[in-house]
Amino acid sequence: MVYLFLGEDSLSKDAQLKKLKYQFLKSQTEQFNLDILYGRELTLMSLQERLSCLPVNSPARIVVVKEAEELTDDLKEFIAGYCLKPFRQVVLVLDVGRQERKDNFTSRISKLARTVQFKAVSHPDAFTLSRSFAQDKPDYSLRILHQLLKQGVRPEQIVGGLRYAWEKEVGSPAQMRRKLKKLVECDRDIKTGRLKPAFALEKLVISLCGLKAAF
Repeated sequence: MVYLFLGEDSLSKDAQLKKLKYQFLKSQTEQFNLDILYGRELTLMSLQERLSCLPVNSPARIVVVKEAEELTDDLKEFIAGYCLKPFRQVVLVLDVGRQERKDNFTSRISKLARTVQFKAVSHPDAFTLSRSFAQDKPDYSLRILHQLLKQGVRPEQIVGGLRYAWEKEVGSPAQMRRKLKKLVECDRDIKTGRLKPAFALEKLVISLCGLKAAF
């Protein structure tokens, strides 16, 4: 009843978690039987409380610990011991994104849990985001944008990166002016505080996906 998710492919991880929810939870009571926790902010007491809760009209509960590589040493030791004799009514999912070469915790848990290895994900950049607009799939471009932000790329770096990427392109001057106009509007919205940076960038991405002729 302990699963170890290894890798950075968040979309595939979500799909795997969805399968577990379908297997162990009832849709009517899912909200009472699913806990999503984060390693960076988790305490030993909080985890123990979540693991000790009984399922509500369900065969089991699911407790997901995301960013498990960020757990404190005392939590890692507790989980290693817990995996030797896990509670029958709880499915514990340890989600590890970045795996260090010398990661004793992950190595120990992988021998005790059902390990699911996910493929490595290449980290996108402004050129990746720029090329995505040609597909005219806003949801795909938005996923790339959110991944950039999650990587810690600052909004102004994304704006500057797009400008640089477009300077390398060969295309219609009229279409380039249209793209740059939208980029300037986004930059102004961010700098003046008119829109939150993430929302301003989302607005830019959606508008650029509509410029099919520009690509």
